Amino acid sequence: MPGFLLHLGATVMCSHAGQATPTSPNPRVLVSGMPTVALTSPYVVAGCTLPPPPGANGPCVTAQFVTSAVRLMSNGQPLLLIDSQAVCVPTGTPLIATVTQTRVTGV
Repeated sequence: MPGFLLHLGATVMCSHAGQATPTSPNPRVLVSGMPTVALTSPYVVAGCTLPPPPGANGPCVTAQFVTSAVRLMSNGQPLLLIDSQAVCVPTGTPLIATVTQTRVTGV
């Protein structure tokens, strides 16, 4: 099933409402005038509300996507879709993409 491409302006959050931002967006492919994001780009998380140890294992600090488009690439790297899966460090919880552009889809 196709999904919309993630881009620099997409709203991506950790499970605890922290804002996630890609550290190296892909400037070769633009959607809505903004760079897309490849699978290899790590994300940084700011504002995670999960408490630090000993109460929990938070807050989320970084995240890495583990799934991506299989047919849509740029510079030999697969691009991220709104339904791509990511894992936050150190919590192991997912990132959630809620808002992105709606003009370009990929598989």
